[in-house]
Amino acid sequence: QVPLVESGGGSVQAGGSLNLSCTKSGFTLRQYFMAWFRQPQGGEREGVATIDPDGATTYADSVKGRFIISKDNTKNSLYLHMTSLKPEDTAAYYCAASQYRRGFQSTYATWGQGTQVTVSS
Repeated sequence: QVPLVESGGGSVQAGGSLNLSCTKSGFTLRQYFMAWFRQPQGGEREGVATIDPDGATTYADSVKGRFIISKDNTKNSLYLHMTSLKPEDTAAYYCAASQYRRGFQSTYATWGQGTQVTVSS
């Protein structure tokens, strides 16, 4: 099964912005509960943001007011707009999809391969 494919990671200085994208061919995104997770090197995976099929969103406290999750059903794409980035945001970022609401539980059925975000001070 072709996994989700993330893009848009990179290196940025603190205070900067990055936009991540996630897509999958042959995938009807509007039917799925989608999420972004991140995992710092040597650390645990944590939930960042979720978006339901109806567009409802949730955010981890650490990113509220700085990150925005969105999607474009016509393009089968999920996005994460990250602003005011901090060094502690440095991590591999993963998108995930589930046919059922999972919140920040990591039991999503489909994952991407990850894209690295590095924030320097």
